[in-house]
Amino acid sequence: HSNECQLSTIGRVRRVSAHKFIPLQCIKSPRLRSLLLFDELLPKEERENILPLTMQSYFKNRQYDSDHNPLFRFVALLMLSLLVIKLRGIWKYMFNNFNFLRVLDYERGGVAGCKLPNDIGKLIHLRFLSLRDLGFLSLKLPSSLGNLRCLQSLDLRIEAILLRSVHVPNVLWRMQQLRHLYLPQRRSPKTKLKLGTLRSLQTLINFNTKSCYIKDLINMTNIRELEIRGPFNIEDFNTEELGKNPLIVQSKYLHSLSIINYEGIDPRHLAHLLSSCDSISKLSLDAEIRRLPLTRVPLLVFKSRLHKVEKVYA
Repeated sequence: HSNECQLSTIGRVRRVSAHKFIPLQCIKSPRLRSLLLFDELLPKEERENILPLTMQSYFKNRQYDSDHNPLFRFVALLMLSLLVIKLRGIWKYMFNNFNFLRVLDYERGGVAGCKLPNDIGKLIHLRFLSLRDLGFLSLKLPSSLGNLRCLQSLDLRIEAILLRSVHVPNVLWRMQQLRHLYLPQRRSPKTKLKLGTLRSLQTLINFNTKSCYIKDLINMTNIRELEIRGPFNIEDFNTEELGKNPLIVQSKYLHSLSIINYEGIDPRHLAHLLSSCDSISKLSLDAEIRRLPLTRVPLLVFKSRLHKVEKVYA
């Protein structure tokens, strides 16, 4: 805070790391490359100061009868509207003034406004983007994300308010330089993501077959860490004669496999998956399995390589 007013005079600064909240509008560096925010986009004290002091006092003193006080509800709605407008202004300023950003990371998450603006597609030089734990009222991500074709790391684990599903547009296939992809835990099944073009992918978290195509895993020959969360079915394959299907994972570098599934998983499908993972050293199974696979081949293959089994729930 001591040199906040001086930021506007530092035109050649390339990296900013803010451990406490500062108004982004103070940064007048159009060629900024890296922006790391370790505090919330708008801290609690800043959110509370949106209204005039008289209205703040009224809001705090009338909370006890909020259910029967239309004026209180009006003040609350006004506060929410002003908060959304202010947060949207922060996003718009960032996306329209820092077009050379390579790294954009949020450490603390927090309230982030109504939705992620379409203007994020203007940051075409981004290599690293993390939106983890940010809370949006609208959980529909913009299709302009597909413009970020230089991305190497993308973390979309935004906060699903009230356990709602996050809508991810089918544009990730354009990011062919992606190496690390973290999908939301809860995704809308209305749109299935095509990921078969991501041949450089090394990390894939929160994959499931309800919103992704299992055959796309075949093309990920550089995958090193895979986490499957939620439904895992192989309807796209020949389910009657599983042995005639191609191996699901054809990467020689896969060393970590996690399966999290509380809806139940077919042991035949699990066996077919494990039979293609002969290089893993870390296995975590947190799933409901009515019976273990009859075949022992996967376990025999793992015996010489498996160093750590985190969880096996059957």
